[in-house]
This record gives sequence, structure tokens and C-alpha cells, in this order.
Amino acid sequence: MSHRAMVLWCPDWPVSAAIQESQELDARRPIALIQKGEVFACSSSARLEGVRRGLRLREAQARCTQLQLVNYDPNHDLRAFQPVLAAIEQIMPGAQLLRPGTCAIRAKGPARYFGSEHQAAEVLRDSVLGLGVQQALVGIADGIFAAEQAARKSNDIRIVQPEASADFLSRLPLSVLQQPDLVSLLQRLGLETLGDFAALTANKVRSRFGEDGARAHLLARGLDSRTVVPQAPPPELDVVVDFEPALSRVDQLAFAIKTSAERFIDGISEEGLVCTAVRIRLESDSGEHLERVWKHPRFFDAEDVLDRVRWQLQGRAGTGPELDAELSSGITKVLLSPESTADGGSHAQGLWGNGPQERVHHGLSRIQSMVGHGAVLTAVLAGGRMLAQRSVLIPWGDSPPRELRELERERARPWPGSLPGPAPATLFDDPPTVQVLDTEGRTIEVDERLELSGRPAFFTPPIQASRAEAQRLINAWAGPWPVDERWWESSSQSLHRFQLVDSTDAAWLLFCRNGQWLAEASYD
Repeated sequence: MSHRAMVLWCPDWPVSAAIQESQELDARRPIALIQKGEVFACSSSARLEGVRRGLRLREAQARCTQLQLVNYDPNHDLRAFQPVLAAIEQIMPGAQLLRPGTCAIRAKGPARYFGSEHQAAEVLRDSVLGLGVQQALVGIADGIFAAEQAARKSNDIRIVQPEASADFLSRLPLSVLQQPDLVSLLQRLGLETLGDFAALTANKVRSRFGEDGARAHLLARGLDSRTVVPQAPPPELDVVVDFEPALSRVDQLAFAIKTSAERFIDGISEEGLVCTAVRIRLESDSGEHLERVWKHPRFFDAEDVLDRVRWQLQGRAGTGPELDAELSSGITKVLLSPESTADGGSHAQGLWGNGPQERVHHGLSRIQSMVGHGAVLTAVLAGGRMLAQRSVLIPWGDSPPRELRELERERARPWPGSLPGPAPATLFDDPPTVQVLDTEGRTIEVDERLELSGRPAFFTPPIQASRAEAQRLINAWAGPWPVDERWWESSSQSLHRFQLVDSTDAAWLLFCRNGQWLAEASYD
């Protein structure tokens, strides 16, 4: 049985949120929000010019030359809708956020309190319009799905009488199901409306279209079993510690907030969560503040939080007891806030422990707590042609300097001239000079046509380049492979790579640049 639901819908909410966030947008001109090169949402004036959701960017600009373009950010939508939700909770508690700009409320309680469903809808609509929202539409029907469609088909308020949702939905097109694959298949079968779809037998729909099709069939018949789930207020997990008088030493502050750090972690654990990123804000007596988000490779405990507070306080001062040079006075306030959390069940301790990974993490974290945050580094693979460009060192537990997706995209690029696998084991941070000679003892050179001045015969490794007896025979070699980077810029780099094996069976990766030979890496 479907329950009576009341749905508030604010048309073009992403556009309204973008206007609130940006003062440069002119609400009187056409606006389009762009995501992945396509129109995600557009204003009514843009639709009059032929702009539609899903249209490619260039096509949208061709249809409307005055179109204002904004990159879509879902966080803007949610942030702008939070005051609206808070206002609704004041008059009708128990609202459920369906998406930014749309929320559902159980209709029974407000209808009894305000006298009727229509009066409750009027109060809701007037309250939202009073917040400055340009347009607010309300629909009431049996079930959330039918109530939302009623709101979308109304000019202000539309009420579908009890047990009349199936008849109301029967005239709507299949596209309201928002399942493109299913809708396309139904249309090829000759079905056009929800009524056509609802007329099919439930067993045949399930056997032909699966569970997704069966759920859509129930919606088309007006049998939405979903109930309005009130939005639970988020728990208050922040911990604030004030100090009077101000503390000016790192060890004093770390000792003073130890109990608060334990309370911070315990509060998160009581919610069945673990903290994977923490925001720490430090305020000084003179009004200065230091704020940073710290991430953890697993999750924080109280000792980890204390370490991050200490590292943030020390800053450029290293591991000494004094505060960071950016602070001219003592600390009066510390704020600990969970930036991101995860389900504690997915991080629970295994029956036999978590294996070598847990021991590695414990050891590195222990060393880091003793020698400092930036003293323990781990490598992240990036993109690039040279081996030194592909390795990015970051402190243990920190996230990469760029977003992980960007690093993955860089690694996936072709990078012409990059070295194929297997990669060398030893990489020289500062490539040392070596010698590669021909049979007559002359240095090998590479011309513009990638031809060598002679056959490589002798090689002097970098660690013994000053000793004449260290010269070795070359058993095998391969190359050259040219690397031309940004030839159109003054900072361009042009070199030629070689691989060779000397008489001791040691393998080397070399490159020749401007007639000089250097060792990039060695194969151990």
C-alpha cells in the first residue's frame, strides 16, 4: 500500500544554486551548466533558444550565442538547498531529501495540523517562496513517485486524490521513469505511456525485463512502496578545546589535548565510523590561524591525531619544541573535525590480524612519529617520459599532490619516448656522467638522422669514471630512442636513450644529450 506523500520541487535548481554562488552570472540571460562537455542543466530562457539537457557544448553555443557557461558542481546544489531544508524542518519536521531542489514529506501529519492537504501544501510553498526561491511547486499523491510527477505537472499545487495515482500516471510518457535503456526497449515494442506499460502482466514483465523492470512496472501502476524516510540530523563530532592562558610550546599543547583527542575518536567510534581524514584548525592569541586537512592510509586513532597536531604546530620549525614561525603568539583554540569518515565494519580487525600490511603501516607510523612527518616518504606513480618524472614522493599517509584521477589519466597517456617495462631498479636522482667510446677511443655521438659516429665498444661506469682500469667492454647495446619534449618552447629537451650491457653483465640505461653521456638508471 502506498502512503500519501507531499513532494516539493524547485525547477531549475542547479541553475538557481549557480546564480547564488556566482555574482558574475546575469539571471536575465540564458545560462547552462556544463558537465563532461554536455549540458547538465539550463535556464528557461536557454530552453527558449533550443538548449536542452544532454546537448553537446558546441551545439548549445551554436543554438544560443549569448549562452553563459558554468561548470556544474553538485556541492553547490546541496549547499544552497540546505537553508531551504532547514526552513521546511521548522514547519514540517521529517523531510527527506530526494535530490538538491526536491524533497518529500509525509502528507498525513501536516494535513491534520493545517486542516487539509491543500492548506498544508500552500503553507509549504509560501514558506519556500519567502526564502527567495524563484519557483516552488508542490504535488501530493499516493507514493513519492506519483507525488513528484504531480509537482512537475502543476503550476503551483496539484493534489491527486487517494487511489487515483494509477489513472494520473497512465497518461504520462515513459521517459519519466528515468531509465533510458528500459524506455528505449519499451518504445521499440510499441509502448508509449506508463498506462501501456502498466497494462502488461507483472509476471511477464519480471521474466522479460528483470528486477529493474519489475520495480518500474510497480511505479507505473501507482504502487510505489517507498515511504518517506526523515533526514536524520548529522551527529556533532567536532571537538573544540579552548586554552586560557595561551600555550606556546608544542609539548604543552599535545599534553593538553590528549584527552580531547581520545574523546574525538571515541565519539566517531560510537557512531560505527572511523575517521580517514581530519581537519585541524589552530587559533593563536593574536587572531592568526593554521588550518590543514590530514589524511590517513587507514584510519586515525588518538595517538595519530596528536601526531598531526604536533606536526602542524612545528611546521617549518622541524621537530623542535617551538611553534611554527607563522604564529607570533600562543595557541588559544584547537578544533578537531572529521573531514571524511568510513564505515567501521570495513576496517575491523581480522580474526588473525590484518597481515603484513598492518605491520608495515604500524612500523612506518612509529618511525614517522619519532622523526617527523616529512621524514618518511612513499612513492606515487605519475606520468612522464623520464623515470625521474614518473616517481612522486609524498609523506607517508598523505594524499598525492594532485587528484588520484588526474594521476591515473597521466599514467594512461601514450607518452611517446617513454621507457617500456621492465623498469630499472636503481634510479639516479642526479644523473652522473659516463663514457661511451668506439673502438678507436672516441666518444660516440648521435646526429640528426639518429646515426651513431661509431660502434659502441667501451663503457666507463659512473662510480669509477676517474679510474682508467674501470673501463669495460660493451657486450650488447640497443638504441637510440629519441625523446623530444616541448620542442616549441625555450625550455625544450632533446636527448637519445640507450640500453647496454657491459662485460660484467651489468645493464644500464643511458642517455646522450648535447654530446654528453649520462646514466639515468641501472638494472640490478
